[in-house]
Amino acid sequence: MKSRKRLLRKSQLYLILDKQTFGKRSLKNIYAAVSNGKIDLIQLRDKQSAKAAVLNLAIKLSQQLSRTKTLFIINDYVDLVVASGADGLHLGQDDLPINEARKILGKDYIIGISCHSLAQALKAQAEGADYIGIGPVYRTATKPDYKPIGLKILRQLKGKIKIPYFAIGDIGLKNVQEIIAAGAKRIAVCREILKADNQEEAAKQLSKILK
Repeated sequence: MKSRKRLLRKSQLYLILDKQTFGKRSLKNIYAAVSNGKIDLIQLRDKQSAKAAVLNLAIKLSQQLSRTKTLFIINDYVDLVVASGADGLHLGQDDLPINEARKILGKDYIIGISCHSLAQALKAQAEGADYIGIGPVYRTATKPDYKPIGLKILRQLKGKIKIPYFAIGDIGLKNVQEIIAAGAKRIAVCREILKADNQEEAAKQLSKILK
């Protein structure tokens, strides 16, 4: 079994595998990027498909990633985490509370949560979240209704948030240096890799800059 929490602490590049963004494209290049050690976490986010279809894809991903050091996280569906063999769960602010998710999953599974302010991040840390996704830093097509938080809140987290936190929201090669300068050592991306002509190379370049 993977040492989930240890791998999480070492993680820097987090891929959000958004089904709506990814569509029906092959996962071959994603697996190549994983096998080369460039992607540390993958989150399956599918808010449109039937739950049975989400489970089927989750099982396939879990089987592929179980042979790697890449952690596999499922968005929203706490029951599918165990059913698919995933490593953890990602929650939104309006989803199942962290303590309730922990009762279901136990201490060995990873639980992460999306936060949009320092107050939310501090609350998540106090409630036992294993990591935080903080953003959106910039306006993003993936979540167009969310107001960008900018770099200011990233700077506020430095020194106050002790658990891993991943900056998210239209982050890519064009602005990753700004993110690092604001104190974030980890990023979560979606379109920057999923929409790239060469997904493996895109992951490689981001990983190189973070390291």
